[in-house]
Amino acid sequence: MTAHPDAKIFLVDDDAGVREALAWLLRTRRLLSEGFDSAEAFLDEIESWQREPYLPCCVLLDVRMSGMSGLALFEHLLTLPWQAAMPVIFLSGHADVPTAVDAVKRGAFDFCEKPFSDNALVDRVEQALAHSAQVLAQRQAQHSMQQRVNSLTERERAVMDLVVAGLPNKLVADQLGISVRTVEVHRSRVFDKMAVKSAVELANALRAP
Repeated sequence: MTAHPDAKIFLVDDDAGVREALAWLLRTRRLLSEGFDSAEAFLDEIESWQREPYLPCCVLLDVRMSGMSGLALFEHLLTLPWQAAMPVIFLSGHADVPTAVDAVKRGAFDFCEKPFSDNALVDRVEQALAHSAQVLAQRQAQHSMQQRVNSLTERERAVMDLVVAGLPNKLVADQLGISVRTVEVHRSRVFDKMAVKSAVELANALRAP
């Protein structure tokens, strides 16, 4: 089962036969793919995007290619703030295995040595897509949480900080120089805006990665 029906695998390899074989293999698992004949072509695609990916994706990347190498492309991808949402699986020949292993240590999702097992490769692709989906969900949750925090007034934010710190309403009121009733009103509004029902739930939501 794939992470998302519209998930996409980017095939970056300068060998047309390899790209076609991989695309066919992925279609047997009902996985969408898009091929690129060079690292430069894929880099142009990435740089044309207006925002980070919003659907799960991953890259099957050949280590050795004419022009920019797969490793050089990977180094560029590592500079992107959303790279974790686009896992990279290197396709390497035997001589490239040490390079691919080093890339994994620096953040690549995995590598598959040629000739690779079809089933093993597609299994890893599906795991990479699941990882991508998880990262995107976390990023969306963080974005939604930040929007909720931004919706708070200055006073509500001050009340929230003290409530999260564990202070009871009386001490919050004393610190802010307002009445307990006013604290209760602000506290209720904070809970509504942050979509929580308790101080513990609020603290956990703010601590979530």
